[in-house]
Amino acid sequence: MTARTSTKIVLIGAGSTSFGVSTLADLFKQAGRLRGSTIALCDVNTEKLAHITRLAQRLNDVTHTPFVIESARDYREVLAGAQFVLVSVEVDRLERWQLDWQIPLKHGIRHVLGENGGPGGLSHALRTSALVLDIARAVERAAPDAYLINFTNPLSRVCLALTRYTRLKVVGLCHQINKGYYIVGRVLGLTPPLEGHFPPAPVANALKAQFDLKTAGLNHFTWITDMREAGTGRDLYPEFCARLRDCDPGFEPLSRRLHDAFGLFPTSGDGHLGEYFGYAHETSDLAGYDFEGRAAHSADLDARVARASQNGQPLDEFLHWESGERTMDVVAAIANNLNGYEQTVNVLNNGALPGLPDWAVVEVPAIVGGGGVMPLRMPALPPGITALLNQQVAIQDRVVEAAVHGDRRAALQSLLLDPLITNYTVAEELLDELLAAHAPVLPAFAGKGDE
Repeated sequence: MTARTSTKIVLIGAGSTSFGVSTLADLFKQAGRLRGSTIALCDVNTEKLAHITRLAQRLNDVTHTPFVIESARDYREVLAGAQFVLVSVEVDRLERWQLDWQIPLKHGIRHVLGENGGPGGLSHALRTSALVLDIARAVERAAPDAYLINFTNPLSRVCLALTRYTRLKVVGLCHQINKGYYIVGRVLGLTPPLEGHFPPAPVANALKAQFDLKTAGLNHFTWITDMREAGTGRDLYPEFCARLRDCDPGFEPLSRRLHDAFGLFPTSGDGHLGEYFGYAHETSDLAGYDFEGRAAHSADLDARVARASQNGQPLDEFLHWESGERTMDVVAAIANNLNGYEQTVNVLNNGALPGLPDWAVVEVPAIVGGGGVMPLRMPALPPGITALLNQQVAIQDRVVEAAVHGDRRAALQSLLLDPLITNYTVAEELLDELLAAHAPVLPAFAGKGDE
C-alpha cells in the first residue's frame, strides 16, 4: 500500500543519539506505506546532521526506496508543506540534567532521577517547554495543518504547553510501556533478568507477541489496568500477583508497595515512577542517572553512524535496527487511513480517562487513522490513583504557566505542591538556584527578579 499523497515528514533533532537513528530505521521499515515521501532532517549540530543525512541517503540507495531526502540546520527552511513534524530537542542535555540532579541534593531533596518530576522536572520543563513552543509556533505559521509529534521530556508538561498555547494537532509518544512488558514478563517467568534499566527492543517486542497490556495514566506514571495472554485472552493479573509475592524483594520495590496500597501495578519501573513520590528514597539507592555511561553510549553510536555514512561501509546494523518505537506506525496509519491500534499515546484527555480534567494530557490507548488520533475511553482508575494523578496534573499546570510566562510565582507554587518538597524556605532557595544555574537558556525569566 502506498500513501494517498506524497507525505512530508520533518525530523527536528535528527542528529540526537537515539531519536535520529531509531526514527530513520523505522522509516525505512515503513517504506512501502510512505513511498515517495519527503524526509527533511534538521539539527543544529552540523556534523551530526551531515552524518545522519548521508546515512539516510545510503539507506535510500541500498533499499531502492524513492524517498526524497533533505536536510537543514534551520528547521524553518523546510517546514512548508509538512504533514508531520517530529520533535526531539534538548539544551545541553546531560550537562544541564546533572545540575538538575545535583542542586536539589545540595538542598536536602532526596530524589530519584531529577528528569520529569520533582524540582529537577520543573527545571527541565522550564527549558524544554519554551524551546518546543518556539518550534510549534513556526510550524503554525508554515504548516498549520501538520501533526506535531513530540518526544521531548518532560513529555506531559511539554505536550500540555503545546495543546494550551498552539492550535496544532499534538501527539506525545514514549516507549516506556516496554519497561512494563519486561516487568510482567520477568514476573511471569517469560524472560530472564537483564542488565541495565531498560529492556532491549527485541526483548520487548517478543514479549508483546505473548501477552497484551492495557495501561492508563500520565506519561511515566501509568498503571496496568489489564493484562491478557495473546491469542486466548486469558486474564494474567491473578497469576502475576501470585508470582510477584515470590519475587526477589529487591525487584521494583516501590512499584510493589504502590500495587499493594492502590490495587494496580505501575508500568514504568521504579526509576521514573520514583520521581513522583516523596518516599521513593526509602527503596531507591539515590544513585541517579548514569550520566557517564550515557555519554559513552552516545559517543559510540555517533561514531557508528559516522562510519556507516561513508561509502563502502556496511549498513546491516541500521537495516535491521529494532527501535521499540511506534512513531512511523502512527505516521503511516494517519497518512494511509489504516485505523491502527496504538497502546500508548499522549493526548488531551477530553473524557478519555475519567476523573481528570479535560485539558490534562493523558497517556492511553488510541485508534489512529485518517481522522487523527482518537483515544479510547478508559474505565475509571481506582480513586486513590486518580487522586495521585490529579496532584501531578495540578503541578503540570503551574509548571507550564511558569515556563510560558517566565512566572516565578507559578514555578514556586509547583514546588510547594510537589510531594518531594516539605520546607517553604528550601523551595524558595532551591528555585532561585535552579533559575540562576540555567539563566542563559531561560529567556522568559530574564529580568523578572522576584516577581
